[in-house]
Amino acid sequence: MSRPQCSRCLRPATHCLCALIPSLDSRTRVLLLQHPSEVNHALNTARLAALGLNNAQLVVGEVFDDLPSLLNPPGYQARLLFPADDAQPLQAYGPSDEPLLLVVPDGTWRKARKLLHLNPLLAALPRVTLAAGAVSRYRLRKAPGPGALSTVEAIVQALQVLEAPTSFELLLKPFDALIEGQIAAMGPAVFDKNHG
Repeated sequence: MSRPQCSRCLRPATHCLCALIPSLDSRTRVLLLQHPSEVNHALNTARLAALGLNNAQLVVGEVFDDLPSLLNPPGYQARLLFPADDAQPLQAYGPSDEPLLLVVPDGTWRKARKLLHLNPLLAALPRVTLAAGAVSRYRLRKAPGPGALSTVEAIVQALQVLEAPTSFELLLKPFDALIEGQIAAMGPAVFDKNHG
């Protein structure tokens, strides 16, 4: 028998995070393309980001047939948040700049690359990247390399740059609570052994 689940944050009802999820406005529109394998992941940080940002949309799939309309909302210029040799570092908008549609693939690096491979329109987007050297608060997994962030952390960092001086730190409150809850559930000895 499965535990009762919150229909909004998809967490077990006893560990619902909805009270911590903010409702933030942004000039940037965020489009999260989530690999299906991430939907039931205990740390579904893309969902937390989508719930906390009023101008965000979460779409689950591998091949996105409606990509042309998703990538072209009127008044926005689409950019893919994904590393590449020719990726431009994110910078704040000037007052006359058209806001970004920030397209964020959500999945492991391998699955995110697969999304790009299966969706040529996605792969063809101009790419933007975060400043090097960011440190993840995600203490429960081995990062594939320095600067590897969870999806919600990457979005917060991107918005902090694009929309400075506005702060989007509140988006990390449910994320921090999620991590603390996971650590508490495994107990300090297990945490120290595996992640200390």
